[in-house]
Amino acid sequence: MLKHLVNLVRGEVTGRVESGFPERVLNLCAEYGIVFWDLNWASPVEFTFTMTRRDWKRLRRLSRRIDCDMSAVNWKGTPFFLGRIRRRYGLWVTLGICTALIFWGSFFIWDFEIEGNRDVSRQEILRALDRHGVRFGTCGLHVDSTELRNHILLEIPELSYIAVNVRGCRAYVQVRERVPPPEIVSKREPGNTVAAKDALITAIQPWDGEKMALPGTTVKAGQLLISGVVQDDVSGVRYLRGMGKVYGRTWYRLQCRVPLTVQEKTYTGREKTRRALLIGKKRWNLYFSSSILGDTCDKISVWDEWELPGGVALPVTVETERLRFYEVTERERSREEALVLGEKTLDERLAGYLDDGEILSREVTAAEEDGCLVVTLSAECQEQIGRLVEIPGD
Repeated sequence: MLKHLVNLVRGEVTGRVESGFPERVLNLCAEYGIVFWDLNWASPVEFTFTMTRRDWKRLRRLSRRIDCDMSAVNWKGTPFFLGRIRRRYGLWVTLGICTALIFWGSFFIWDFEIEGNRDVSRQEILRALDRHGVRFGTCGLHVDSTELRNHILLEIPELSYIAVNVRGCRAYVQVRERVPPPEIVSKREPGNTVAAKDALITAIQPWDGEKMALPGTTVKAGQLLISGVVQDDVSGVRYLRGMGKVYGRTWYRLQCRVPLTVQEKTYTGREKTRRALLIGKKRWNLYFSSSILGDTCDKISVWDEWELPGGVALPVTVETERLRFYEVTERERSREEALVLGEKTLDERLAGYLDDGEILSREVTAAEEDGCLVVTLSAECQEQIGRLVEIPGD
């Protein structure tokens, strides 16, 4: 395969030889080291073979000594292709202009590749770069990575490191997000642990301070559970942090209303495709209709970015929009479907109330009322109800 490609670059010629003594041509090739292949005999005095363009010229000169008729029946390869287009000056001018534009465009940024971001969005980083002059079409030779780092780290405090390296027409942005420091708990400032909600205490674990409630007792929200003010006969009054964990059983009763009549999309089968050309930040619509679509269609957009061989990005993107039209219809929702939806909604709401706890038991009931299904969730949970509050100073 590689040898065939090399021969195509050098040029291949398929020739026909007709002579009363055709073996003289083959002996001539053997004597002067001329390589050929694909030898086919058409008759005892005629055959065809293939060789490189250079060897064909040599054989034509050497064959003048012998009585034979040689002619080329086929030729292919780079030299012949260039020979056919050598007088097409418009093509050469266009090729030269395109080459110059590609070379000139390689000094500008046409693509961004961002790595290392998780919580900080790509759009936020691109907007910060744009504010400091690094955007599509910016000359890569003018990008100062040190200056960008100093400014962007002040604008985006969630980042601890950023580097912008320009290679060709692509800017590689490497970021590292800041790891938030753990919350520092000061044990010197006095405090109390109080109940965050009504509960039946099941366990109390004071880390610092004095217990003010026992397991098995019922407490109200805001009631003191672990006191940071301790008094004894030896030291007198001491002010402590009053930290600890208090677990208790809590009860929730949540409700939601699910309509039994729901509006749905019914696709009509009518579809429409529109395309637009994006060069840098400029957009040219390749359609003549209005861009106002209304509220009765779904739009699915696909962006096709153009690249040169080797993954070199171009500032050209074709946007294809697929429009699917629909009509809004009403249908009756079944009781089972409404019950599942309501139960899911209440479970999500209950999970938001529980920070450090678990559900011990739950019961779901439903009743129809004014065209809606009223879903009620009754749950018994066990959770950590202690909340630390500071003791105000004098």
